[in-house]
Amino acid sequence: MTLGQRRPVLQAPAVQALFVLCAAWVLALLAGQAVESWFGVVISPIPFAFLHGALAAGLACLRRMASWWAPILFFFPPAAVLVNSFHLPPVLFLAVFLFLLLLFWSTFRSQVPFYPSGQATWDAVAGLLPADQPLRVIDIGSGLGGAVLYLSRLRPDSRFVGIELAPLPWLVSQVRALLGRSRGAFVRGDYTRLDFSDYDVIFAYLSPAAMTALWQKARVEMRPGTLLLSYEFIIEDMQPDVVVHPKENGPALYGWRM
Repeated sequence: MTLGQRRPVLQAPAVQALFVLCAAWVLALLAGQAVESWFGVVISPIPFAFLHGALAAGLACLRRMASWWAPILFFFPPAAVLVNSFHLPPVLFLAVFLFLLLLFWSTFRSQVPFYPSGQATWDAVAGLLPADQPLRVIDIGSGLGGAVLYLSRLRPDSRFVGIELAPLPWLVSQVRALLGRSRGAFVRGDYTRLDFSDYDVIFAYLSPAAMTALWQKARVEMRPGTLLLSYEFIIEDMQPDVVVHPKENGPALYGWRM
């Protein structure tokens, strides 16, 4: 994928998982009909759901999807049958769907889910910021805004910005900044459309799937002397210049100097 080019929707992992579920359902249906025809046994909903899930997990492995998709696809059909047995009102499902949509938004395409970090990580980031100059720092995928709000209080000499694509976390960030009269700013948008040359430090807590494209963009756009930070997720084949563990035996904060 070239820099700045978006992955086609049909190639998004979540959409591929939906196709796998549909294909597995057809296979499970054919298997159920064969069992009924040959042995006169009708497969009840729960065993059928586990058969559906097992076939979906098998197809995910055959397609070499990410390892976490196999258990997700295996348990999804039985979970759906179980939830349906509670006879919950349809409006509840709609409300949950809308909430998750506003929270995760384009996760199905970007493969960057909602990952909160925490104060220990923010302190580690603060410790890596040059202290002898005002800085422009951006948190890409800023979530609920905790890092930007906290660092803005620690470093009033610098400018901290968070960018978040999902509407609900972005709105929460805006409200928190307003109520706390923070100097931190929040933008709703896609960080891949930013010009990284505008910033001295870029902090990311994304996902393994996003790291290669992040590095390609940073290498092209970031100025010499600037700093790229990533919590927990490493850039493959790129040795970090800095490794800090905010919590003992916890994930590391990695840094690359441009």
